[in-house]
Amino acid sequence: MASCSSYSNSPCAACKFLRRKCLPDCIFAPYFPPEEPQKFANVHKIFGASNVSKLLNEVLPHQREDAVNSLAYEAEARMKDPVYGCVGAISVLQRQVIRLQKELDATNADLIRFASSNNHHQMPPPPPSSSQFGRRIGHGSGVLSNYDQNSAIYYPSPWSNDSYGDTQRRGGGHGSI
Repeated sequence: MASCSSYSNSPCAACKFLRRKCLPDCIFAPYFPPEEPQKFANVHKIFGASNVSKLLNEVLPHQREDAVNSLAYEAEARMKDPVYGCVGAISVLQRQVIRLQKELDATNADLIRFASSNNHHQMPPPPPSSSQFGRRIGHGSGVLSNYDQNSAIYYPSPWSNDSYGDTQRRGGGHGSI
């Protein structure tokens, strides 16, 4: 971690923003290069230069870059969403994961229902090996043990996340998210 004077003759983004001389031991210089002035501007607006300086002095030198990256990320998120910041983005992503998991569960239930209805109209095919079935339906989701190939009846398993039974009991399915 060199000082800003060893990078070039121009001051770091922090010193330039604060309109002060960038000294060789500047705490900001390694983390706020002159090419990224907006990074420091956002961090300064949200946290303040004094607080960032105190934080960097308290953090171990090998952890400073991660700390600055976290501050910069949160500052940018706060600029976009002043109330929730990055927590709002995390919340949106968590809701999206839940919605997609429900959609996947409903699709797996449709596949099972389709396979079950096809077995009523024709001779059942030989059962696939568990490794083949896991790749086609859902990576060992317990579906193979829940489906009796001879009688074409679906048996919910108490140890698997049973999407077929749960979706039907709760009135779920496509479009209920």
